[in-house]
Amino acid sequence: MTRLGIIGLPQSGKTTLFNALTGQNCPIHLGGGKVETQLAVVDVPDERLKRLASLFQPQKVTPAKVAFADNSGLESGSAQKGLPGAVLNQLSSMDGFVHVLRCFEDERIPHSLGSVDPRRDWQKMEAEFILYDLLIVERRLERLKDEQRKGGGRLHSEIEREQELLESLRQALESEQPLRRLSLSDEQRRALSSFAFLSLKPILVVLNLSETQTAPQWEGEHPAQAVIALRGKLEMELAQMPAEEATTFQELYGIAELSLPALVRQAYELLGVQTFFTVGEDEVRAWQVRRGATAQEAAGVIHTDLMRGFIRAEVIPYPQLIEAGGWNEARAKGWIRLEGKDYPLQEGEIMHVRAST
Repeated sequence: MTRLGIIGLPQSGKTTLFNALTGQNCPIHLGGGKVETQLAVVDVPDERLKRLASLFQPQKVTPAKVAFADNSGLESGSAQKGLPGAVLNQLSSMDGFVHVLRCFEDERIPHSLGSVDPRRDWQKMEAEFILYDLLIVERRLERLKDEQRKGGGRLHSEIEREQELLESLRQALESEQPLRRLSLSDEQRRALSSFAFLSLKPILVVLNLSETQTAPQWEGEHPAQAVIALRGKLEMELAQMPAEEATTFQELYGIAELSLPALVRQAYELLGVQTFFTVGEDEVRAWQVRRGATAQEAAGVIHTDLMRGFIRAEVIPYPQLIEAGGWNEARAKGWIRLEGKDYPLQEGEIMHVRAST
């Protein structure tokens, strides 16, 4: 399950977006400074799943899931003071962040920094995460010095490799560069996974507009950053309406699609996540797997026994299965392929695993 942390300065619209995405009605705290985290798990909207369900008429339909965490308690100076433990634990466990930037003017809701300036707010939050990560790196380098001096533990060569990597991180952070901009190898990322660096996580920037506002120009600065503009308050109200009424207002305001599907698509792209499906009379289900995962890895997402006993996979692209009108029909046309364990599964493919028991 993909986990996304909603972050931003006080009064930026974090809880408003949380309510819009989840359909909940959590209270919006206008005073700031309240430290808490609200969690919700929602179904990932996917029209392909609906089509497959109508084709196979299964007993059960299971969408993929995404978890959203609305994190309060973040403000300018948080990293220097020390992030609250509960907030830090939540931030560290996220796959990526949704950074809400306030673009709307509302004199009833004063901005925590005195004026509306989304570019400044972005830089403030980036600076907080950079400082937090820098403090971690410096503390770890001190411990490595002690470990090297005392001896009796790891090989010096292992310690030196870690020192070299952390020194490169320190240089980037001291030059105010978030770690997500660095070109790190898979091996280096694995070595850093236990640190849960905040500036290393991908970020989806949300420009939170008023009902009549147009989005300011904002270019993504790196492949690990994407941008989406939406009218948070309006989206929240629509998400809490009955479906027919919401559709009427969507047409009135010219909203072709609510924020959840668009945001999840952007997040999947940013995080390198893709969808595959399993189908049958019992269940039609959508699954999440990293982009580039092999058929055997994807089998492990379904069940670890399928990964261990993997023999081969039957695979077909979604459009072909729909065109064929069913699994047996697709097999009769010769459209279902047999693939081995190293086959890189593609977005939207349907897979049936053959495995030894």
